[in-house]
Amino acid sequence: MSTLTSTYSNTGTDGYFSNLGRATRAFLGALLASKPYVDSAASAEEPRHARPSKRDIALLNSEAARYEHLMPNLASELRFLASRG
Repeated sequence: MSTLTSTYSNTGTDGYFSNLGRATRAFLGALLASKPYVDSAASAEEPRHARPSKRDIALLNSEAARYEHLMPNLASELRFLASRG
């Protein structure tokens, strides 16, 4: 995992370019962050996608019923996610 550490003082007199520099460093740190390498042999032992349980599906359907009158689009999305299980 990559990390970027910088130390600076925030005295309140920082100018535009120092703020821009800090924002650029943070953006580049997030952009260039890499995930650790995972051995393919170790990942083959674990199931790729675990099937949701009936309880999870029932929970999504109950949430959909709860939000049906407030947000019908959200309710339909929740029902779609429940049907994919």
